[in-house]
Amino acid sequence: MRRKFYEAIESSPKIAGWFVHQIQMLYQIEAALREQRAGPNLWAAKRAHQSHPIVERFQRALVKLKTNGRHLPQSLLAGALEYTLGLWNTLTVYLADGRVEIDNNLVENAIRPTAIGKKNWLFVGDAAAGEHSAIIYTLIESCRRRGLDPYAYLKDVLTRLPSMTNRQIPEVTPEAWAKVKRTLQVQPAS
Repeated sequence: MRRKFYEAIESSPKIAGWFVHQIQMLYQIEAALREQRAGPNLWAAKRAHQSHPIVERFQRALVKLKTNGRHLPQSLLAGALEYTLGLWNTLTVYLADGRVEIDNNLVENAIRPTAIGKKNWLFVGDAAAGEHSAIIYTLIESCRRRGLDPYAYLKDVLTRLPSMTNRQIPEVTPEAWAKVKRTLQVQPAS
């Protein structure tokens, strides 16, 4: 959304610049919360108190500009307005839940190595290779997010997997595996 308004600044500096400034204020609130290492409840409370009024003002301006018809439908500003209003419900989900990020930058950064490498792997394997690769990438990224060594995790789980039942699979998710490893590290030696 920000990119669309930023691209419209040259043709509509005052209006598009105002929208970019509102977005900057929302990100400043998020940065302060991140710096405080706030929990989900504090995130939700601060967003309700500080971000929600900005978002409401933003929406009123979007609707007003869209309905006044003063901007050509092909203009960059009209495109930014249309794009933002079309995704409005999705863009505002973060306001109600302190666990939801304001954007998907963390996910984008996490999958960047895979996205960059996908051209190299385009013709590897058969038609199901893509789905299988996605599963492996998800496991690896889940390990990284939990501070686990993906190689140690996969080596352990893949050697145990043949002797496991379907009911035991939840025991070897990265989260469950990490919990067991932490428990083993905390237990005193006998």
